[in-house]
Amino acid sequence: MNQNKVTDFRPSGTNSFRRKSQLLKRLGVTFLVVLALSLAGLFVRYIVKSHTAYSVSYLYKKWDEYDFQAVYERSAGILRRSPFNNAALTLHGYAAFFLALSENNTVQAQSYLDEAINNLRIALLDAKPKAFAQIEYMLGRAYFYKNTMSSYYYYADLSVQYLQRAVRDGYRSDDIPECLGLSYAALGMTLESIQAFTEALLVRESDTLLLSIAEQYYKAGHFAAAAQYLFRISVDCKDERIVQKSHLLLGNIYISQERYDEAEKEFQTILEKNENIADAYYGIGVIYEKQGDVIKARAEWRKALRVQANHADALKKIAEYK
Repeated sequence: MNQNKVTDFRPSGTNSFRRKSQLLKRLGVTFLVVLALSLAGLFVRYIVKSHTAYSVSYLYKKWDEYDFQAVYERSAGILRRSPFNNAALTLHGYAAFFLALSENNTVQAQSYLDEAINNLRIALLDAKPKAFAQIEYMLGRAYFYKNTMSSYYYYADLSVQYLQRAVRDGYRSDDIPECLGLSYAALGMTLESIQAFTEALLVRESDTLLLSIAEQYYKAGHFAAAAQYLFRISVDCKDERIVQKSHLLLGNIYISQERYDEAEKEFQTILEKNENIADAYYGIGVIYEKQGDVIKARAEWRKALRVQANHADALKKIAEYK
């Protein structure tokens, strides 16, 4: 009999229980490892996605998709972390500009334009040579639209300044001559305005442009030249504002040339379409004044004031003949 043999008095199911326990532990550890790896993967994906969403390459991607709102918001996020990131400054300024153009609320549009101008002026300080002239052009356009939205012409000179610099630095765009023409007109620089508008006509003729040139020639006292441009306005022009202004201007030109019957015909053409145009009544009053009939003239000026109580020229005429 072998006395060295140790007898195992444990129940036969004990070994099976230990094996099951070890298996459960291994499964538990494996589950925890898989869970940890999954969470780590999700975290990495979140970080990568977050970084991508606020990266410059993402901005350019959204810019190519014309998603100006996304560019505006994401570039703002980049600028909060890196205020002088030139690409983010530039794209934020561009996006704010285009959002301003699509905004119906004038106050909000002005706010977008201010943001565009501030960001682009900072971007210009450290812009790459390739982008320098384009930023100047966009600043010129931003000041141009800010000027058109303002009650007074406070920004036309800055529009001219930056558009001229953009041209000098080699930037070309078809809308520059027309923007310069309108800005010069706002500044009272009639001859410069005519020159810019004439250059714009070589690119594209429009009723708006023809009217603008005619108005500048009229201010310069070149009535015949002004009338020639008015005659070129399309007879089927759909913009009633342009049609009305062209008749008014032509009527005033005829008054200057002492062609009173033709002048009255222009004013009456306006009133046949709309009886509430104060300038037309005022013009007819001036015709009567020129013909020496002050009583009829005063009657027409009063009609103008009934339509527009603060019509400056009609008020002035009434005061002169009290």
